[in-house]
Parts: sequence; C-alpha cells; structure tokens
Amino acid sequence: MFITFEGIEGCGKTTQIKRLADRLEGYGLPLVATLEPGGTDIGRRIRRILLDAKSKDLTPLTELILYIADRTQHVEEVIKPALEAGKWVLCDRFFDATMAYQGSARGQDEALIRFLNEMATQGLVPDLTFLLDCPVEVGLQRARKRDSQGTQKGQDRFEREAVAFHLKVRDAYLALAETHSKRFAVIDASVDRDVMEKAILDRLKPHMEE
Repeated sequence: MFITFEGIEGCGKTTQIKRLADRLEGYGLPLVATLEPGGTDIGRRIRRILLDAKSKDLTPLTELILYIADRTQHVEEVIKPALEAGKWVLCDRFFDATMAYQGSARGQDEALIRFLNEMATQGLVPDLTFLLDCPVEVGLQRARKRDSQGTQKGQDRFEREAVAFHLKVRDAYLALAETHSKRFAVIDASVDRDVMEKAILDRLKPHMEE
C-alpha cells in the first residue's frame, strides 16, 4: 500500500504521518515512512538547496529539475524496494506536489512536468493520497511558528513566498483532488490533530481490514 500526504505549508502532514506510522506499527504492519525532498542521502543534499532561504536565485526550471532528481533517486532507492518487499509506504509529498508548486504556482509547463514525473516514478502511482486542506493563513501561521522554534532556521524558502503563491498551490491541490477523486481523500486540516487523525484512520479502515 503506497500512501502519500499532500498539502500547503503548515497543514500538518509530518505530524499525521508520524501518528499513522505509530498506529500501523502497533498493528504489526511493516512500513516505511519517508519524505520528499530528502528521502535519501542524495535527496537530503538536494533538500538543503531547495529549502534554503539563501537559494533565492534558484530559477523555476532549476527548482523543477532538482525535485525530479530527488524523486528519481527516492523511487529507485527507497519506495520501490519497500513496496516490492510487501511494506506499506507513507510518503510526505510526491508527484502531486510538483504539479501544484512547480506547475500551477511557478508556471512551469504541465506537460513537461507530467513527462518528467513519469520518468522519475517509473509509472508508480499512489494507492491513496491524503490532501490535508486548510486556509492559507492558517497553514502559514503554523509553518512560521514551527520554523521560528525549530532547529533548521533558514530552511524556509517557501514560507517566505507571497500569499498569492500559496493560494495558487492550494487551488491546484483542490483541482487535482477533484480530477483524481478516486485516489484523493480530502481531510479538513483546520481542525484539532486528534480529529484529523480519526478522519484519516476512518478512511484507511477498509484497507487495514484487508
């Protein structure tokens, strides 16, 4: 089972993935929890470039290619082997993020992105994608609070984007969820963490019973 989590900055993906991983491990399910960018050693180096506030001169095309490079390594080194071993994979962002951020928000050619994603993923598509959706102002407030308290100061290039950028990302995600409604589950991310966790577990229950 390949499950991805998507959403704007500060929507709570990292927290909910950790909670779900703990729950599934408690049921004895073998799993791998990973993320993009940065799910491999090479990816972590790419991640530092992509998220570093000092990378302000990164062009949109360079940004896109770096994300695709990270994903190519990630699929080959982590995701594919885990799925082939019969493990569940929980991934914080995958190819939908590239369509939302680099496509809709950055204005890169969507046909090119789909082509590059197809190559990077080797045709791999998530079984289920949770879109944790909340208003932009809520997500950014959480993200900026997290960054000010965290240990990775300076890794906030996206949080520094204008509100209009984040509005485009959110709209793109909601459009993707509507287009791929069989794969997406939209979760209200403005609610309490426990309520969010229950909604995710309720949606997963049929798969867990299998």
